[in-house]
Amino acid sequence: MSDSAWKVFQLDELIPRVQGDDPCFLEFLRMPSLSLAVYRLPAGSKDMQAPHLEDEIYYVVDGRATLRVSGEEKEASAGTILYVRATEEHSFFNITEDLTLLAFFGKADLSFK
Repeated sequence: MSDSAWKVFQLDELIPRVQGDDPCFLEFLRMPSLSLAVYRLPAGSKDMQAPHLEDEIYYVVDGRATLRVSGEEKEASAGTILYVRATEEHSFFNITEDLTLLAFFGKADLSFK
């Protein structure tokens, strides 16, 4: 990617790049202050992610699942926006419909302890 002051992405061009029978994570933007990815979890799959050093926001593009964060659960479906604080244990489960997410990561606060 170039260092231009702005970038344009088309979701309908990104989503086909994560299609398939296995979970897929595609980071398509990485800047000093944030990164952005498309994350796809097929129905019935397992979300194996570990806690991140960055705050994270998920936007559910389509599908249905439950997000568990530190023992609490929230249903997620198209249009849901979910925030997860840095270093929190979290994962999607009970994925009943193929789940496609936009995942926004904030800058890592390396002073966080």
